[in-house]
Amino acid sequence: MNRRQCVAWLAGVPLAAPSLGQDKQIQIIVPFGPGGSGDICARMLAQFLAQKTGRPVTVDNKPGGNGIIGVEAARLAPADGSVLLLATTSTHLANPSLFKKLPYDPGKDFRLVGSFGHGSTYMLVRPDAPYASLQDFIGAAKAAPGSINYGHFNATSKVTGALFAHEAGITLTPIPYKQVGQAMSELIAGQIHVVFTDTAAGESFVASGQLKALAVHGNARLKRYPNVPLITEIIANFTMPGGFLGIAVPAATPLKVQQQLNQWINEAVTTDPIKARLEGLAFTPAKASLADLVQFEREEREKWKSFVGIAKIEIQ
Repeated sequence: MNRRQCVAWLAGVPLAAPSLGQDKQIQIIVPFGPGGSGDICARMLAQFLAQKTGRPVTVDNKPGGNGIIGVEAARLAPADGSVLLLATTSTHLANPSLFKKLPYDPGKDFRLVGSFGHGSTYMLVRPDAPYASLQDFIGAAKAAPGSINYGHFNATSKVTGALFAHEAGITLTPIPYKQVGQAMSELIAGQIHVVFTDTAAGESFVASGQLKALAVHGNARLKRYPNVPLITEIIANFTMPGGFLGIAVPAATPLKVQQQLNQWINEAVTTDPIKARLEGLAFTPAKASLADLVQFEREEREKWKSFVGIAKIEIQ
């Protein structure tokens, strides 16, 4: 123990693993704008890691290109644990099947070191929308093919809307946005008809009455909205999993650093207050080893490849 560490120990300041970026400030890159579930999870983890390491931990939102801009920034960062990436369904599972020339390979360029679990998805419409139920929505879309559009802001929301349309036997026109906030604003203004988004990003709009949850997608109906049906209650074949959130580091990051981060993240997501907050956001947090995460990523990426194929989404 050197002099600085000794002084810190005597003062009761927590010590970071010596190899974890040495004395660098820790940065968590979120490849999407603020307000979504990923941003919320990253900020909760930042507070936890700051307490564990005694170092400043910042969250840096780098939106754009379906998450590609932020992911590229993390790929080029030092592989020492000082820069973490908020990994999502879009960046690590769906994008490889949506782009012909993706500038990164999630399986080769990164290693998942933690998971926040899977979340649930809202299907949101305006409160004054001319459909009182999911059946009404499907009926309206069938009566006028292509007249209803949906806003999407990342690969997950795009594939979800396209797969929903396919399984429901309807045609929805996709409208792209750079950030979830833009899509929500346009939905409230009546410029688009529906948005599929994670429950964390949509909750404030539903709770305030600005938007209405026509349906929800997840393992079970939400406790706070028991009267809102699951999409699968109407469309049994809609079997895609809820959105995934995790933490990744550059692949060259030393194994002992990956193991330390994995240990801390497992502790964070299974201990209150973060565990309770995640469950309140309709996530299912659980411990996951590094080996578990490798297998999960491989299997889930194949699932999303099939979803993109079923939905017949044109590869960019």
